[in-house]
Amino acid sequence: MPSKILKLVTIVGTRPQFIKSAPVSRAIQKHNVENPNEPLTKVLVHTGQHYDYEMSGVFFDDLGLKPPDYHLGVGSGTHGYQTGEMLKRIEEVLLAEKPDVVMVYGDTNSTLAGALAAAKLRIPVAHVEAGLRSFNKRMAEEINRVLTDHISDLLFCPTQTAVENLRREGITQGVYLVGDVMYDAALQYLALAERKSRILERLGLKPKDYALATVHRAENTDDPQRLRAIFAGLEAVVRAGLPVILPLHPRTRKQAESLGLSPNGVRVLEPVSYLDMLLLEKNARVILTDSGGVQKEAFFFRVPCVTLREETEWVETVETGWNVLIGCDPKRIACAALDFRQGKEEISPYGDGRAAERIVKVIVHDIMELD
Repeated sequence: MPSKILKLVTIVGTRPQFIKSAPVSRAIQKHNVENPNEPLTKVLVHTGQHYDYEMSGVFFDDLGLKPPDYHLGVGSGTHGYQTGEMLKRIEEVLLAEKPDVVMVYGDTNSTLAGALAAAKLRIPVAHVEAGLRSFNKRMAEEINRVLTDHISDLLFCPTQTAVENLRREGITQGVYLVGDVMYDAALQYLALAERKSRILERLGLKPKDYALATVHRAENTDDPQRLRAIFAGLEAVVRAGLPVILPLHPRTRKQAESLGLSPNGVRVLEPVSYLDMLLLEKNARVILTDSGGVQKEAFFFRVPCVTLREETEWVETVETGWNVLIGCDPKRIACAALDFRQGKEEISPYGDGRAAERIVKVIVHDIMELD
């Protein structure tokens, strides 16, 4: 008979968070097979921060994930509305499920709401991707990650830099350097993407003969001047002879349409699946993005990355020479994309692809100390 069944409630709300949670789910399954006397049950809660266009049944099938146990259906709205509704509805789930620990990922409103709901109920909080800092408090994500770290009990850091960031803020207890779960995911799903995805054939693309772009951060999409400048930079890359592929985030599309913006010559797509995105990233000559996750995936695949921001949480990608911070100046965007020198090859700051296994080990063996 099991000595104790530990229950983990996982709070996610966006596509990247489901991707990050997939390796942890797989590690839990492996643990339960190998340790039947220490089973860990997982309850998956989807806040609905991202909804239908990114969360079809195909998405869950591709990642081998079961559908969420709870779908809170919060949807879009202001930061205050989203966070408040999530907090209320997550609390109801936690009161019903009575978990031993609540796990949150990254830096979204779902992350903060999940951590707050658990902390107020005195349920231990585990934060995956703890310790990241952009040092730009104008970004909602920065506020979310700082607050979440300061109310978490278990802080799973992807890099040594993240550990040092926490130490400078006085957080040293419950801190674990585990590696990056997104690296786990990239390693696990790239082979599947190469077998299943036909995105290059569908789009008529040749490897290393196009640029891939993504734009979704509020600091870029909600500032008309910045969005115009970024689109102008992408147009300049096309004029120089390098095709640009832009899977367009719905929020970006809505803002561009309201401003009457359409990047001339840029090949604009609907959002693509995770497996298609991995293949587009791996085969691009250069990636232009404001996404933290895409910056890292570019690094994993050793594809030069031009970041359309003035700072990044993933400083290792810059320090190793695979990423450059450009902002939104059109000329700098085009120059960086067209004349990028590759960085250092043999550096692995994001671990060995076993971050999820380390996280599960800590959850199972250390959570009792928090009771």
